[in-house]
Amino acid sequence: MAGDPTPAEQVTLDSWGRFVADIVLNEAEPVVLVGHSRGGIVISHAAELAPGGIRHLVYLSAYLLPAGASLAEEARRDTGSIIAANMIPADSGITCSVRKSAVRDAFYGMCSEADYEHARIRLSPEPLRPLVTPLTITPGRFGSVPRAYVETTRDRTVTLASQRRMQAALPCTPVFTLDADHSPFLSQPDALARILISI
Repeated sequence: MAGDPTPAEQVTLDSWGRFVADIVLNEAEPVVLVGHSRGGIVISHAAELAPGGIRHLVYLSAYLLPAGASLAEEARRDTGSIIAANMIPADSGITCSVRKSAVRDAFYGMCSEADYEHARIRLSPEPLRPLVTPLTITPGRFGSVPRAYVETTRDRTVTLASQRRMQAALPCTPVFTLDADHSPFLSQPDALARILISI
């Protein structure tokens, strides 16, 4: 994750969650955390660690998982997603990447060519350990933080069906719907900004 210098082989879900929680705890007032895609499990873990420092959790086409579930499990359930068929693990078994031919459709389907190129060249391999780690959260800590969801109707990474299945298990208020791909911060930035400001 941006700003985290930890080598991929040392990255865990706990290290990512603590990295965010430490930032939260250094703020003078409670913050709003927005988690996109796998960032959803990171902000959930951060909320478990520092619930009093968080005013709202916002899940943006993100993995919103119950206690004991892992991102990998939910991703396998999402049969409409094109990610599983295009995920390539590194020989080391430490990271994985999305097949180059699938990147645009998976992440940037509605983005301009310039935005797609800008984002594509910044992609890097994903540490695998956080994706297979069961989430440890409790009603008294994570569950005490209000949460919202921004769903994306044309998402081919975390499909709308998966987003709604996760919301059914852990309801969010409010819920917003964007006619967008997996990267609305590029394809629908103004609409997304209005939603985040309203929260």
